[in-house]
Amino acid sequence: MPRAGSCHPERSEGWHCAKDSKDRSAEILQIATSSHAQDDTLYYFVVPLFLLIAPARKNRPDLRPGASALSFYPMPSPQQVVLITGASSGFGRRIAETLARKNYQVFATMRNVNGRNAAAAREIRELAERESLALQALELDVTDDASVDRAVSEVVAKCGRSDVLVNNAGFGIMDLAESVPLVQAQRQFDTNFFGVLRMNRAVLPAMKRQGSGLLLHVSSGAGRLVIPGMGLYCASKFAMEALAEAYRYELASQGIDSVVIEPGAYATPIMEKLERGEDPGRKTGYGATAQVPEVLEAKIGSSRADPQEIADVVLQIIETPAGQRRIRYRVGPGGPGVERINALTDEIQGQMLEAFGIAALAKFKTRASGVG
Repeated sequence: MPRAGSCHPERSEGWHCAKDSKDRSAEILQIATSSHAQDDTLYYFVVPLFLLIAPARKNRPDLRPGASALSFYPMPSPQQVVLITGASSGFGRRIAETLARKNYQVFATMRNVNGRNAAAAREIRELAERESLALQALELDVTDDASVDRAVSEVVAKCGRSDVLVNNAGFGIMDLAESVPLVQAQRQFDTNFFGVLRMNRAVLPAMKRQGSGLLLHVSSGAGRLVIPGMGLYCASKFAMEALAEAYRYELASQGIDSVVIEPGAYATPIMEKLERGEDPGRKTGYGATAQVPEVLEAKIGSSRADPQEIADVVLQIIETPAGQRRIRYRVGPGGPGVERINALTDEIQGQMLEAFGIAALAKFKTRASGVG
């Protein structure tokens, strides 16, 4: 069974106690729980041995009252650590609950956990308590560098690792492209594209140390097909997919996967967050074309597809062995056009990599046990 670090709020920093030459027990546990200790027999022998030789409580005045000597050390656990952005509702919320019920350690992140999303954060806490889930809400704004760094650092400090990042946060502008001023377009990209870049950069150092990890990007069929009235949204998703595919090739030798999910039309709460162009006067002269955004919104809003399908596919992707995952997964309602585009570009991308002589470098290599 793959082992990952459990989240231990009482854990002190690092393994500095192992530096004390008199405390050999810490060194024994470090060896047993390191990513290099691949032999389960060694693992299950050494850890019980550590329990017998661990220093007595009276020799550990640095522990707070009520804490055991073992709480000082990061202990192994079968749980994988998953961080999800935009988890207050919609796909993100479904994904968080689904993974937590499958014994993953889940951090459901969102903005304003003490404000606009206080109710969502409270519901997540109550669910975790009611069902004894390793699930918690965490403040994170993907458009803010400091917020991203703070949240990711907290997860890694508590858990010692980060196995899966689900880039789900996003919103849509649904209007004619000319009606969208530059500042609004920048806001669209800051969430849907640069937010992904921030998150990936934040988690990658931990994943590279582990030699394993999964970057999972929630895109859209609109990340492959251009839809009039959704030009800025499509552009942001096209950009995100290009970035995700570049990561896939560049991180392959590190044992880190990058995957894209392309949902079809689902009537999720993101529909309530759609923005119209902030310069509507620019739609003058478009005639019936100016009504296209309303037509699209009504069509998507009438979808009866179950958003749980996306959460189920995310679980399937995570549980697929590293190196065996596809680059793209098309899910939900919509014609076969996106799948045909994906099949064709897979072929052409392979030819391009061969032409540049870098195909071998872009092949996935497993460097460590774990989610990959």
